[in-house]
Amino acid sequence: MGKFCGYLLGEEWLFQRGIELGYPCPKTRDDEMQIFCLASRDVRTETGVYTYTKLRRVKTLQGKRYWCIAFAATDPYEHLPTTAPPEEKYIALKEALKKDGPPRWFRGI
Repeated sequence: MGKFCGYLLGEEWLFQRGIELGYPCPKTRDDEMQIFCLASRDVRTETGVYTYTKLRRVKTLQGKRYWCIAFAATDPYEHLPTTAPPEEKYIALKEALKKDGPPRWFRGI
């Protein structure tokens, strides 16, 4: 697996976003995955980054696993740029997620 440049999302944040959107509480792991994808798609569409980002699983240097809205990747098969995006590409998502600073690089899993 390569590395991804993006913003981290915890499962709790994705669940909360799904509830706000009116999705029912998940009963199975498949239901959870559906909510994660729908909640991610919603925030990516709302902030205008949907067409040039992907939702990927990553882990931090401390070994914690998160979801990541990725703008770039080191693996060319991801069909994402290989360099971090300019500020105008990520500013709306950064503000919606209440993140500090530009997207960071994380190891994919």
